[in-house]
Amino acid sequence: MKKKALSTLLVTALMAGALSACGSSDNSTGNTSNSEAEGGKQKVVAWAWDPSFNGKALKIAEEIFKQEHPDFELEVVDMAKTDLEQRLNTNLAAGVTEGLPDILLVNDPNIQKYVNSYPGTFAEFTNSSVDFSQFSQYKVDALTVDGKIYGVPFDIGVTGLFYRTDILSEAGFSAEDLENITWDEYIEIGKVVKEKTGKYMSTINPNDEAWTSILLQSAGSWYITTDNKGNFVNNPVMTETLRLYKAISDSGIAKPVTGWSEFVGSFNAGDVATVVSGVWQIASIMDAEDQKGLWAVAPTPRINIEGGVNASNEGGSNWFVFDGSANKELAMDFLGSTIGGSSEFYERFLTEAGGVGSYIPAFSSEAYQQTSEFFSNQAIYADFTEWSTKVPGISLGMYTQEAKDALKNELPNILNGADLEKSLANIQQLFEQQVQ
Repeated sequence: MKKKALSTLLVTALMAGALSACGSSDNSTGNTSNSEAEGGKQKVVAWAWDPSFNGKALKIAEEIFKQEHPDFELEVVDMAKTDLEQRLNTNLAAGVTEGLPDILLVNDPNIQKYVNSYPGTFAEFTNSSVDFSQFSQYKVDALTVDGKIYGVPFDIGVTGLFYRTDILSEAGFSAEDLENITWDEYIEIGKVVKEKTGKYMSTINPNDEAWTSILLQSAGSWYITTDNKGNFVNNPVMTETLRLYKAISDSGIAKPVTGWSEFVGSFNAGDVATVVSGVWQIASIMDAEDQKGLWAVAPTPRINIEGGVNASNEGGSNWFVFDGSANKELAMDFLGSTIGGSSEFYERFLTEAGGVGSYIPAFSSEAYQQTSEFFSNQAIYADFTEWSTKVPGISLGMYTQEAKDALKNELPNILNGADLEKSLANIQQLFEQQVQ
């Protein structure tokens, strides 16, 4: 494929909606059967949300698999993410497996909750044909429960510091000034930007925990421990994360927003100079066509603490297979041969759906080396994939959402000047009450 044509495909796919980490479809489909299709074809059923992204990925995988398995057929059942999760939990809690699919899309925070809540339900891939050493380690760590690997890694949300080159230049900063900085340096740069340009450095939303999640993982920590206990008290990374969060708020460099629309609107309107977010944010940034050529991406700022790195993650999902499926081996073979081990799949996934995976052999492909005119002719995907190999691996545990909810309950008090140690103790107590 010619580079010009490939670049056009990349832009088209990204503009179409690479927001997989947060989006979902509102359509729902009724129960389906795992039986073989007519004519002797072998049929596998998958449940997923977002047909233009996750569903598209499965169809790409099906086309590749059918090159060697012409009798293979895949049925993708599309439903809203919340509906999928509710239906799954209702069935499994009642011990009802009839009507469940062969393959299931699972986002990262639900991995351990599903595996531990429903033991024996999901197939192990530990000794399968998938070579997990070929994936970014943090994605494999997320899939590992008690030393066993469940599922195949899929898309990632490796983060970066998106920035407006014109605004930073007006304030006196170059690309080199944003390379591998700390969060305290980020705040100081933001103060200069605000003073010299009148632009905010970023946004801040006390009802959204995305920023705290990015900071925590960048230093190899999380809201809960590996044994599913609250990780708020006596956790230096948590303390430093919330100190920085308050410092950003107090500094005046962040524009307050509520909700996704205000967040996206702030950088599309040119009100803020930077966005720290996952690779999937590219599509939203590119919505502002008048800003073409005015953006670039630098590594994520790091916490200035032992173990802190300039790389993190926000979002991502994986593919599970039901252990009791009549088509278990076929489903595992399908996933292992495509999403679990095909550079062709990941090249097409990027060019046709705007998706980025963690399969390292694909990183050197032409698709991942393309430069982006919108992002100052930077090879953004080569950079994002390099950063993905540096993201610290963590255990997301069973109660990530409960821990986030406990934090959000106290976050306004922290921003209003409450004693941080007392607030952390309050969060810990609330979390323990929620999971009793």
